[in-house]
Amino acid sequence: MASSTPEHYDLIVIGSGPAGEKGAAQAAYFGKRVALVEKEPHLGGAAVNTGTISSKTLRETALYLSGFRKRELYGLHFSLKQQLHVRELLARERMVKETERELIQENLERHRVRVYQGTASFVDSHTIAVCPARCPELRIHGDIILIATGSYPYRPAVFPFSDPRVYDSDSVLNLHSIPPSLLVVGGGVIGCEYACTFAVLGIKVTLVEKRERLIGSLDAEIAESLRAHMEDLGIQLLFNDSVAEVRDGDDQLTVVLESGATLQTFAILVSSGRCGQIEGLGLERVGIPPRDRGRIPVNEHYQTCVPHVYAAGDVIGAPALASTSIQQARLAMVHAFNLQYLDAMPQILPYGIYTIPECSMVGETEEALIEKKVPYVAGKASYGRNPRGQIVGDLNGFLKLLFNKGDMKLLGVHMIGELATELIHIGLTALLANQGADLFLHTCYNYPTLSDLYKYATYDALGQRAKPQKAEGGGKKTEVRSQKSE
Repeated sequence: MASSTPEHYDLIVIGSGPAGEKGAAQAAYFGKRVALVEKEPHLGGAAVNTGTISSKTLRETALYLSGFRKRELYGLHFSLKQQLHVRELLARERMVKETERELIQENLERHRVRVYQGTASFVDSHTIAVCPARCPELRIHGDIILIATGSYPYRPAVFPFSDPRVYDSDSVLNLHSIPPSLLVVGGGVIGCEYACTFAVLGIKVTLVEKRERLIGSLDAEIAESLRAHMEDLGIQLLFNDSVAEVRDGDDQLTVVLESGATLQTFAILVSSGRCGQIEGLGLERVGIPPRDRGRIPVNEHYQTCVPHVYAAGDVIGAPALASTSIQQARLAMVHAFNLQYLDAMPQILPYGIYTIPECSMVGETEEALIEKKVPYVAGKASYGRNPRGQIVGDLNGFLKLLFNKGDMKLLGVHMIGELATELIHIGLTALLANQGADLFLHTCYNYPTLSDLYKYATYDALGQRAKPQKAEGGGKKTEVRSQKSE
């Protein structure tokens, strides 16, 4: 039976993923009394348990077990031992996941956040019912509510997910054996990341994508380079196609594509986007109508249509990154409690894609600049011509910088190669500081480092900028460069 006098809190947070944890800690740091409700037995949400941390750890394990990074060094050849067991593949992932859960627990305890384990639902706009498994309901009252329930993989009806050989991006971490072959459905970020991870383990991977290219948000040149790298890993890429039917078989699954082609595979991984985790929340009781796929609409302060109810993270939709989810939750709490130290979401956000090799970007793409008719110049620097690139054995990666052709202010940064998701932050900082070519020319980077790519990409851009002037002479009009760097 529910308590007649619910415990009162300044803030109730629903969900313990990146947005929930950091939003709770933010408010508690400023002296607010905070409760957090988590329905799963472990803290961390999808980011720790089935998504960001788990998938990236799995990638590193695959790279280590396969000796992938050593293959080009000193002419040595490494190969995966014949029999790889799931326990070996997932051992590191489970250890890192457990450590992250402990760190989240310590953070919440340090900030004196009260954690309730159970399913949360709205009784009214200030009252949350918490239902622990097989236990009576209890109720808590909050002046402010933050919904940070995250998301779950969308499951198209064409796929028989009741078959243990058909996975989504959450359930794939519960592999019971290593399949000899895998069909990945979807060429977005998650699909490409898992396709690369399984390919380096020696699994025969086929990826089918309904569009004509990989990862639509990527710069086209980076996307094309990624395609070539994935094919070098042995991944078969099928574009402009999709799955029409999946037929059961004793040993393998038969997949019929819309094009009429038929594939045989031992397992399928479906990556078809995600849905906001709102089931059971009772949003209808407080008048919050979700959008398609369960996304909760919010304003610039992350308020829902009920002013004291906020939402942040994957449950509100794109960009649905752990980094942006954290910032959204902090901004929501700053607004909710008038904390007056953050005022807006950063306008420039980096994107990191943990394929093999990594891809990362920040700022404008060439396609966007052409569409906006912004005169620009592109400069590139190759890992293969960089001493550190030679040392680490990455000869194919590159950095591309996009500058305004007039004042050489930086407009965009695009990378593919080792540590791209780390190195992108140099460009991010330059963009935030409204800097350009002069910054990179006057910066002395350690030698040998991949960071030095920024200087040489800048030199290349300046050279590209000067080419039309030399070719046409000083008296002729300079042609605006709007094509890819040679």
